[in-house]
Amino acid sequence: MTRLSRYFSWLLLGGLGLSLLLPQSSALAANQIVNQQTELSSGDLIRGVAYPSVYYLGADGLRYVFPNEKTYRTWYSDFSTVKQISDDQLGQIQIGGNVTYKPGMKMVKINTDPKTYAVAPGGYLHWIENENLATTIFGTDWPNQIDDIPDAFFTNYHLGASLNDASSYQLNNVRLATVDVNHDKSLTAPAIFTITHAGYSPIDLHIPLGQSIRFVNQDTSQHTATADDLSWGSGTLAPNAEFVHTFTSEGTYTFFDSYNSRHTGAVYVTPKN
Repeated sequence: MTRLSRYFSWLLLGGLGLSLLLPQSSALAANQIVNQQTELSSGDLIRGVAYPSVYYLGADGLRYVFPNEKTYRTWYSDFSTVKQISDDQLGQIQIGGNVTYKPGMKMVKINTDPKTYAVAPGGYLHWIENENLATTIFGTDWPNQIDDIPDAFFTNYHLGASLNDASSYQLNNVRLATVDVNHDKSLTAPAIFTITHAGYSPIDLHIPLGQSIRFVNQDTSQHTATADDLSWGSGTLAPNAEFVHTFTSEGTYTFFDSYNSRHTGAVYVTPKN
């Protein structure tokens, strides 16, 4: 067993695949933070106390899972910037999805498909049609730059057009265009509704498709943000609790407070710019 292999173990999170774990020595040395609230910023790498899985904190306020070590290593060389936060604080941050390979760092394939793909921003995969093209883009060492992706994680990606010309995938440009996960996933800061005894503020918001909304309970009482058609909802929000939601299609989305149905609001999702 290699030295690197001894350092890592993996944790199965039901329905979420495998998330990356810190070296056990780091986990044992970590301070036991119980209820402390750590100041966080978009782009932070975070982990809890009970389970040392590492997540990326997106600009949309959600945390993103690294499916495995190989994915993590395309973005980071070590764990020196990981912040430990309390399990309670971690649990308040919703999961937004899985991190995909950093574009331009590796080619990928799956065991059940002989095709080799180049990774582009947004998790798009482009089939490299022949070996000569792979050599032109990735060099003569290209066979050693291919990683196998488990079939279960292949659904995190999108299939794009195949590549038959190196000019359509210039390696340096691809790498420079995606400096972090926020850029790769086009994540932006959410629009915010605050909730108080007087209701929602503002009453409505217009947002482009892809932008999230965040509800923040600034009252001393419990509240909710519940869709009129019950298709989505925050559940009970205790004082200071937050809820983030992302709409997947354009339209008008109305909602109400289950604790006071006279308090209503709306989100108007418009085409993405």
